[in-house]
Amino acid sequence: MKIYSIEELQKNKIIDFFKLHWGSPEMVISSGVYDCSALDGFTIINNEDEIIGLITYIIKDNECDIISLDSIEEGKGIGTNLVQAVENLAIKRKCKLVKLITTNDNLSALRFYQKRGFFLSQIINNAVETARKIKPEIPLIGNDGIPIRDEIELIKVLK
Repeated sequence: MKIYSIEELQKNKIIDFFKLHWGSPEMVISSGVYDCSALDGFTIINNEDEIIGLITYIIKDNECDIISLDSIEEGKGIGTNLVQAVENLAIKRKCKLVKLITTNDNLSALRFYQKRGFFLSQIINNAVETARKIKPEIPLIGNDGIPIRDEIELIKVLK
């Protein structure tokens, strides 16, 4: 499984990926509004030259924030490899922790990250209501019919 830097891909390919999977490249979370197509990241491409995994991140001071992670083919190690690539880079850049935000309905993400050493750090109640004022296309109901309301921050301390 070869991992590429996002910079190695054509920008329109990244934008099209985010439009297909998120509605737009814009990510609105309590820490800010991000154009994911303009962030640093890594990707995995299949034999048909299609993106099957993509992660974006920001490194600021001694912290690394994962902004987005998508794995199109779950259970094959794509997400794990992308998270490890970000963690390895964060360690090289002397970061002390990696953190991310997901929503309360994203039980698969909560399970995924906790299995990989992340722990729940903070719940930001009703954060998604605020995000919808900026990005109204965020759905009201998410995975498993769960209303999307809160953000959950997870962190992993790096060694």
